[in-house]
Amino acid sequence: MISDDSIMAGGMDLPRTMRENAGMSCTVSPATVSSTEANRPAADLPHLWLPYTQMQTAPFPVEAVRTSGSRITLADGRELVDGVAAWWTACHGYSHPHIQQALIQQASMMPHVMFGGMVHEPARRLAARLAELLPGDLERTFFTDSGSVAMEVAVKMAVQYHINRGTEGRTKMLSFRGGYHGDTLGMMSICDPEEGMHSLFAGVLPKQVLADLPVDDASIARLEALLEKEGHTIAAIVTEPLVQGAGGMLFHSPEVLRRLRELCDRFGLLLILDEIFTGFGRTGTMFACEQANIVPDIVALSKALTGGTMALAATVARKSVFEAFLSTEGGKALMHGPTFMANPLACAVANASLDLFEQEPRLEQVARISDQLRRELEPCRTIPGVKDVRVLGAIGVVELEKIENPDVLRRAFVTHGTWIRPFRNIVYLTPAFTITPEDLSHLTSSIVTVLRDNA
Repeated sequence: MISDDSIMAGGMDLPRTMRENAGMSCTVSPATVSSTEANRPAADLPHLWLPYTQMQTAPFPVEAVRTSGSRITLADGRELVDGVAAWWTACHGYSHPHIQQALIQQASMMPHVMFGGMVHEPARRLAARLAELLPGDLERTFFTDSGSVAMEVAVKMAVQYHINRGTEGRTKMLSFRGGYHGDTLGMMSICDPEEGMHSLFAGVLPKQVLADLPVDDASIARLEALLEKEGHTIAAIVTEPLVQGAGGMLFHSPEVLRRLRELCDRFGLLLILDEIFTGFGRTGTMFACEQANIVPDIVALSKALTGGTMALAATVARKSVFEAFLSTEGGKALMHGPTFMANPLACAVANASLDLFEQEPRLEQVARISDQLRRELEPCRTIPGVKDVRVLGAIGVVELEKIENPDVLRRAFVTHGTWIRPFRNIVYLTPAFTITPEDLSHLTSSIVTVLRDNA
């Protein structure tokens, strides 16, 4: 249960986290960036190697020292409103007291234990709750420690499913342009060729099957023809439901998922849904696949699984998939086992996160955020260079014709007291579901102002 202290809403002497989770606003002052900081390259940072960063040309990173609610406090005292919720994970905001309490309690009992030949209550409880939440008979959970590895496990499950059932030759995945499923080597092969760096790693990546999402009659016909020709070599179709996130926040309708489910059934393929970004309320329902009223054969979950507090992921399979691995032959078992799988701390935190979904109005908050994003990002349509404005759940996207230098925009957003990270040709928001209307307005007004100033 959530303690009274974690939901009380009285008095401005409460910590900011509690005020924000209770819907009480906090002010934020614009930040300034020193010329020294702006002119230093990231390579001047000793010892560390940053992700997705050309260290020689990228600006020196800011340093965070504290988080609370939707705020990040920097080492120099500046405070930023976070518009991306720590890469789409911190759905309850930072440092939620109920999650902190669960972490402290579990750490005092059992911070870690191996998960081979031994189980523990936090994992058993979490797996049972996921089975209850997910649609259909998605009931068997394999825990890992990152979204990319959860997808690796999903692919291994799909290939071995066919092998165990005696179906020869089904070793490839069919995935889609614009898709992203992780940075590990296997997952790069099923990402969009640009996102997955197929040219750079040519000759190393396994050969897969790539197609366009079936969004219209022409693409449906092409996909059907491809499956008629190569379907006997394909183990599963893999996609992100409703939103291709890292591919550019590209939205598609639930009908696309229904078509894919029908094609998988017709051609004897498994359907793998990558709900690492979309799972746990981001699109307006607990899981994006609910909007299509379909059940995938395997689903991968991570990011908001622990409310953005700890690394944890889950690959959840239907009963029929799990049963294909049951045998007196040891070689038919699923041979995978990360050292830190089902870490008790992470499982306890994930259970606390699910408590919050049950006891606080998260999906109603997502609906409110969605309405506010639509209203407040609409003025961007009149800005020169803006190509599209779109919103789905708690995802708001401003697509531009092009962004010449994302770092210029990123620095401008920091100057406005916000943490917004443009990439490709988009500026987007994926805020915490607990963000106050005032803080969300600060984010949206910053986008309008910065884009106008740089048009």
